[in-house]
Amino acid sequence: MPNNAAKEAARLSCAPMMDWTDRHCRYLHRLMSGRTLLYTEMVTAPAVIHGDRDRLLGFHEAEHPVALQLGGSDPGQLAEAARIGADRGYDEINLNVGCPSDRVQSGCFGAVLMERPELVADCVAAMVAASRVEVTVKCRIGVDDQVPEAVLPDFLDRVRAAGVRRVTIHARKAWLEGLSPKENRDVPPLDYELVHDMVRAFPDLHISINGGIASLAEARAHLARGVAGVMIGRAAYHMPADILLPADRVIFGAPGPDRTAQAVVVGMLPYIEAHLAAGGRLNQITRHMLGLFAGQPGARAWRRHLSENATRDGAGPEVVETALARMEQRAA
Repeated sequence: MPNNAAKEAARLSCAPMMDWTDRHCRYLHRLMSGRTLLYTEMVTAPAVIHGDRDRLLGFHEAEHPVALQLGGSDPGQLAEAARIGADRGYDEINLNVGCPSDRVQSGCFGAVLMERPELVADCVAAMVAASRVEVTVKCRIGVDDQVPEAVLPDFLDRVRAAGVRRVTIHARKAWLEGLSPKENRDVPPLDYELVHDMVRAFPDLHISINGGIASLAEARAHLARGVAGVMIGRAAYHMPADILLPADRVIFGAPGPDRTAQAVVVGMLPYIEAHLAAGGRLNQITRHMLGLFAGQPGARAWRRHLSENATRDGAGPEVVETALARMEQRAA
């Protein structure tokens, strides 16, 4: 996988999402789109250095291009974690400067780092020096009472000077006091115009826009205005057929026809069998498949059968096959 693979794929990416974008989710998404850039959940640098690397960093070769997102604020730790991630085969190493959760703040990483751009610059400079693959940043437009029009250009200036050439900007502030992480995804107003202003102000940076984008039509509209990439989060997870099945054709210009959700289910069966043979449980995979038929006839029958049966001891691929058959019966 060439080093520019992630950059090319970043025209459309699936956001890193805690508890959601694990390896099973990413494999499912890759079956739906061969081009979209996929991200891991955030992994802290100390966990990478001291933890179970096979569990934390393992991924299927089919997932390429795939990026590892790191959390932390110690340049030495982040450099070591970036080196480990690159050696593991990830196509990109990303630094999280956007997560607003309490546990992230207490560790002095995530969105709180928007208040310490000089430290972020030191971190990414160390990561760039240690990694043989590209180091990128995902950030907010600001936090709390910061003035985004002032802090965001300064932040981008500093990380660019430290060697970063690709940034994803979540077009919302993060409120570290008074809002929950869930509320931080919806309550602060979106400021897409500021992100587009940054695209014009930093023409040498590859800037992706993130936040509230829920369709490929919206993604194309942003791309037409000049952003280099679009990152989609919850919509890609909850309505993957709408976002990912047409993505290669609509966003990347690949010839059709698009894969179908039914074909993706069939394609998941060998992966499920291998996971179960290794001692895994069915619901660890099927929890990511519940939204495959969102908005389609028979979707409720699909979700219900998986939800009621995938958690049972000994549940196997036949549960998925039966759920698919019931969905198709209801849709007929």
